[in-house]
Amino acid sequence: MKPDLFQAPDYYGVDDLLSEEHKLVRDTTREWVKKNLSPIIEDYAQQSKFPEVLVNGLAEVGAFGPYIPEEYGGAGLDQISYGLIMQELERGDSGIRSTASVQSSLVMWPIFNYGNEAQKKKYLPKLASGEWIGCFGLTEPNHGSNPGGMETKFKDMGDHYLLNGAKMWISNSPIANIAVIWAKNEEGRIHGLIVERGMEGFSTPETHNKWSLRASITGELIFDNVKVPKENLLEGKTGLGAPLKCLDSARYGISWGALGAAMDCYDTALRYAKERTQFGKPIGQYQLQQKKLAEMITEITKAQLLTWRLGVLKNEGKATSAQISMAKRNNVEMALKIAREARQILGAMGITGDYSIMRHSMNLESVVTYEGTHDIHLLITGLDITGLSAFK
Repeated sequence: MKPDLFQAPDYYGVDDLLSEEHKLVRDTTREWVKKNLSPIIEDYAQQSKFPEVLVNGLAEVGAFGPYIPEEYGGAGLDQISYGLIMQELERGDSGIRSTASVQSSLVMWPIFNYGNEAQKKKYLPKLASGEWIGCFGLTEPNHGSNPGGMETKFKDMGDHYLLNGAKMWISNSPIANIAVIWAKNEEGRIHGLIVERGMEGFSTPETHNKWSLRASITGELIFDNVKVPKENLLEGKTGLGAPLKCLDSARYGISWGALGAAMDCYDTALRYAKERTQFGKPIGQYQLQQKKLAEMITEITKAQLLTWRLGVLKNEGKATSAQISMAKRNNVEMALKIAREARQILGAMGITGDYSIMRHSMNLESVVTYEGTHDIHLLITGLDITGLSAFK
């Protein structure tokens, strides 16, 4: 395995906008990625295996619920710190960032914001420490971009709820101890419930044969007359807006994460272009290669400023769902384009596991679809600026 020589690009001095705490959080995560993730990730991706050996380390660097208050096991950090952690993790691998993102934004966030005190104390410390892994169940076989059409339902049976239905494309599900799932009650209102591993009728079959996110573990959630205790209902918020607010937090993290993947591809391509010679000089001296690299750093710089500003708005409680959609869509598209251009600079070497570029490119093909597809995010921006819904 080649040493991880990553040097982060910062063409506009964005570091000057970060606090010392922000830099410490980022640098700590960066060093952890270099030491623990980079040396093993290619092998795990090639084998299509999730590196469970990394879970404790992710917890130690605060990747699980970093903005959750310390009293519940979190680090009590701000939103920019969370974004920087996601950036560094996805610089290593999108699948590892997905593990942390799901745990933080889609499991811990709703329990903290919608759960009662007993639920917070029961679940959050174990999730923050990595003792428990969680997953989030919204997408169904027949309902992806239209989650409001979900068919998973639960009935009030007096002393418990009876849950039936299925979810798919669920990160972490085969190893999850708990699942925060969204289902309709008998009146058709959407509620969140916490389903625990071991409940009769609850199963989590793994999804195989993925060409993307191969180092992330994905599966289904099957509910066959599952008896869910009434104390597992998340009572703080109901309706479709409840899971969508969770997705806002996850999409925000993705906007930073995709930036990390782009930075890694750029750094790899830049180093290769200065070292690889053809026709008697480094290929980085040729105009077409300089054009590619110059455009990469331009787009990365724009994305850095976009995510930083979004982080400020998030800290101030002012970031809108539409603003988060814009950043997620822009940054993932940017990262995909940079991965493809970087692969071309490396030529045939770019498709091998000796370099990270093709793995990033394959991973980003999932990132551009999950947490809202590329097209759906475009329509969210369209709705926001026109006031006219394309969904109806």
